[in-house]
Amino acid sequence: MSAPPPASELESLRRKLVAARQALPDRLERSVRLQEILRVWLVGRRERTIGAYWPIKGEFDPLPALYRWSEGGVDGSPRRIGLPVADRTTNSLRFHVWYPGCETELDAYDIPKPKGTDEFLPQMLVVPCLGFGPGGARLGYGGGFFDRTLRALTPRPVTVGVSFTHGFLPFLRSSPDDLPLDALLTEDGVMWQRP
Repeated sequence: MSAPPPASELESLRRKLVAARQALPDRLERSVRLQEILRVWLVGRRERTIGAYWPIKGEFDPLPALYRWSEGGVDGSPRRIGLPVADRTTNSLRFHVWYPGCETELDAYDIPKPKGTDEFLPQMLVVPCLGFGPGGARLGYGGGFFDRTLRALTPRPVTVGVSFTHGFLPFLRSSPDDLPLDALLTEDGVMWQRP
């Protein structure tokens, strides 16, 4: 297995991937298809709480699909969606209930977060991927928030990465500090899922 690229190469790669994602001429069509893939993938899942993210820099927006998921459930028990609240002290994330129309405010990094809603521990995390590689390897923005958060949560939530296919990096490998994803979805379908 090859070693991860040096940090300077990763920063350059991150900039290129963000620019390429924002320039995708068919990003809306890709988003619609990925919404469908995510909704279908969630059918039959047993988790009742999902932590997600507020999309930035042209990221896929999982919230419409998650809202549809939250309305389902045959046993009548509630399903909750949460958005992250960044904690500057621990550089990790806490998840607070989100719903359409929920009042928001900016967090410590100027990203909207739910205002005045309950905190909860998610059973699943939908994780944005700037890039992804074989075996559940994920390239994020480099802050390590999701990895630190996953290490702190007990039990560890199921992790599903979402990305457009342009982010596939066949050479990308997880570093020893990275936690591989349990599944990876793109607009082309399920690209990876832990057996």
